[in-house]
Amino acid sequence: MNTQAAAANTPRAPIASPLSALSPAALDDSGKLLIRVTIGFLVLLHGIFKLSAGVGFIGGMLAKAGLPGGLAYLVYVGEIVAPLLMIAGVFTRAAAAVVVINMLVAFGLVHMADLFSLTKKGGWALELQGLYLFGALTVVLLGAGRFSVGGVKGRWN
Repeated sequence: MNTQAAAANTPRAPIASPLSALSPAALDDSGKLLIRVTIGFLVLLHGIFKLSAGVGFIGGMLAKAGLPGGLAYLVYVGEIVAPLLMIAGVFTRAAAAVVVINMLVAFGLVHMADLFSLTKKGGWALELQGLYLFGALTVVLLGAGRFSVGGVKGRWN
């Protein structure tokens, strides 16, 4: 008998991976942790920049649109407070909704001219802003998961 033929017909155990030891629920919660921390951190960096540079540019854009320039200070809520809450997993859905609103206002005030534009390399001109918007919307829909300060049973998580 040919040993190679016998070896080819022998059933083999699947290769174990570190992820196979985790339950589907743990993988779901890990994905929720990853998306909320990633989006929260990336938006937070924009907020930190605005702390040092100020919100004058945004105030000017609001005034140009006929809105009170003082509303520009709400960007600190949308780009500092809300991302920190998302990262921690406290009032996560509400915080992510604030980021969604913040991004919709940014689209409306700053990025409307590029809404249907592509870059020279074929990408959407607003892909970064789109990532923030749709990433935050994903967090609104999924919640924080169990790897959060608020936990699975938190009212807004």
